[in-house]
Amino acid sequence: MSALHLVGTLVIVSIVVAACASEHEATESSARPSTKPSAYPVAKKTDQVDDYHGTRVADPYRWLEDLDSPETRAWVQAENKVTFAYLDTIPERTAIRSRLTQLWNYEKWGTPSKRGGRYFFTKNDGLQNQSVLYWAPSLDAEPKVLLNPNTLTADGTIALEGTAVSEDGKFLAYGLRSSGSDWIEWKVRDIDTGTDLADDLKWIKFSGVSWTKDGSGLFYSRYDEPNAATMMEAANYYQKLFFHRVGTAQSEDVLVYQRPDQKEWGFMPRVTEDGRYLVIQVWKGTEDKYLIYYKDLMEAADSPVVELIREFEADFTFVGNDGPVFWFKTDLAAPRARIIAIDTTAPDRTNGREVVPQADETLLGATVAGDHFIASYLKDAHSHVRVFRLDGQLEREVALPGIGTASGFQGRRNDPETFYAFTSFTTPTTIFHYDVSNGASTVFRKPTVAFDPDAYETKQVFYASKDGTRIPMFISHRRGLKLDGSNPTLLYGYGGFNISLTPAFSVENLVWMEMGGIFAQPNLRGGGEYGEAWHLAGTKAQKQNVFDDFIAAAEWLIANEYTSTPKLAISGHSNGGLLVGACLTQRPDLFGAALPGVGVMDMLRFHKFTIGWAWTSDYGSSDDPAQFKALYAYSPLQNIKPGTHYPPTLVTTADHDDRVVPAHSFKFAATLQAAQTGDAPILIRIETKAGHGAGKPTAKQIEEAADTWAFLVRALHVKASIAGGQSPSSAR
Repeated sequence: MSALHLVGTLVIVSIVVAACASEHEATESSARPSTKPSAYPVAKKTDQVDDYHGTRVADPYRWLEDLDSPETRAWVQAENKVTFAYLDTIPERTAIRSRLTQLWNYEKWGTPSKRGGRYFFTKNDGLQNQSVLYWAPSLDAEPKVLLNPNTLTADGTIALEGTAVSEDGKFLAYGLRSSGSDWIEWKVRDIDTGTDLADDLKWIKFSGVSWTKDGSGLFYSRYDEPNAATMMEAANYYQKLFFHRVGTAQSEDVLVYQRPDQKEWGFMPRVTEDGRYLVIQVWKGTEDKYLIYYKDLMEAADSPVVELIREFEADFTFVGNDGPVFWFKTDLAAPRARIIAIDTTAPDRTNGREVVPQADETLLGATVAGDHFIASYLKDAHSHVRVFRLDGQLEREVALPGIGTASGFQGRRNDPETFYAFTSFTTPTTIFHYDVSNGASTVFRKPTVAFDPDAYETKQVFYASKDGTRIPMFISHRRGLKLDGSNPTLLYGYGGFNISLTPAFSVENLVWMEMGGIFAQPNLRGGGEYGEAWHLAGTKAQKQNVFDDFIAAAEWLIANEYTSTPKLAISGHSNGGLLVGACLTQRPDLFGAALPGVGVMDMLRFHKFTIGWAWTSDYGSSDDPAQFKALYAYSPLQNIKPGTHYPPTLVTTADHDDRVVPAHSFKFAATLQAAQTGDAPILIRIETKAGHGAGKPTAKQIEEAADTWAFLVRALHVKASIAGGQSPSSAR
């Protein structure tokens, strides 16, 4: 199971900045004081106090956890009114929105897959709220629309979330996400006719689907039907694995496996390519440690589920099989991971045979295509891809276009072709066709975006954290940048759940670059850039290392005159929102602005909502006395200090976020507003009909990006015109 957290991306662009407003207008509007609103909405304080192992902790805004109460709804409406009234006073906002819209309008393709002699891929024409799924009988044939989510709702808030095509290419199973929720509803479509069957699978979270070899049905995992009143915040427990036969009602689905004695266990199903086995990856929380069970599908329907890996001690990710021999990517006795083979006829794990040994780089994943392993590695947070024979012998390294991020490489064992996507800070996501037999990469689809990448530069630096640990950081900006401490800079981080931040293209950051901004992305501990040891160094009692790494990045940028405190903003989402909240409360003097997005802000109560309990593998739990002490020391909500001058802060969240429930941001914003002594604004922007980030319509992405950059223009006193947009004067 992935950590299921949203991470941001970066683009480096080069473009001649057109004068859409005079220098006088831009300077005057940007130099106005970043004053707070005259009044914030009234948020009542209650006398709620909790006892944590003898420590009494006040929680006066507990009532904001009741997301649908009239009081909370009124507070949300009032906060949004204040926030948007403030943003409306920033003249550059209209031009920024216009420029984002212009640059966002380019074709975007997904990585193709092949089933039953047909190719399937997604494409977005540019400004479509959701990408459209196509199929084609050959690579040079005219593609046909298979599913267009944009026709399902006028505002684009229903997104395609997962697809699975049957082996014969006859059926498409597809999941739909509504308003950003993690609840996914799956349906089945006849590909030839383009019509849906009656199949309707509900109450699915954190599970894909996997077809049987003959296409008669599929495996999936679901939760019991939730209480409608609490389904957006109630904890999710007791996932169950089912088999669904095509053409039948969900009520007739066959229960394959459950564990009533293990409420936190979840089950990810995968049918092997030969159709012989159902492999079940058992997960518990977000830690990359799994059990592996399997079921022989050639035996009787009631054949037992066999326990192959019985302890949560390492990552075992299924790669493929050769009959009864299963291949896994694992970090067992290899913190940077390797590929092993386990013969299920002699299932003792100690019989595992090493196929591809651990390398100096971190192995992120592996696939089987064209009778080869294709292994994806990270070296200092950028991709290296190697092709091995099935006996483990290295055959070649994939020649990537540059320093960036490569993903994809899905395929079938006997199919000599696969596809991959490549992106970098200066490369919009480009799709390549790869011939496994000879190593030839050819461009399949390449987008056109109107910018000159040569006018920008990206460098990777290494700096020392508080304890001396060497931390890498990408820095991107225009060529010829003057290092005088005056450059507006966005420092973006994550640092958690074994997730790696790698180079990627983003129109959102393209506009920031056009305005003269610097983008800095450090690879903090807690992530997966250097393997499991790097991850563990930023978890539980070691979590403060992540904040120290981020603070040290800010201090390095200032010391080397890239920027200065009044020009430095920090940003992060989800676990990255926690990062921003913790650093903001620990060092409010260091930053010129803060952008905590959908953050985990109450570290004492996060495990009580939806899937929050799963994060205790990274964070620990306040239920444990020792872990409570560590959490209480940095929890953003509990470390806000009245009488402090906090920098301008824009908190962002969404009313349908059932991953990190919005109560985290609600309570944080209310507390920060009450504590603020200085004149800097403390605002919260609450998106409606949206969730944690996945599936967010293009229109909503553009609006939020425009509001964010406008806020920073005011907060950091950015003095720049916005290329190609409306001028501030024409927007009045």
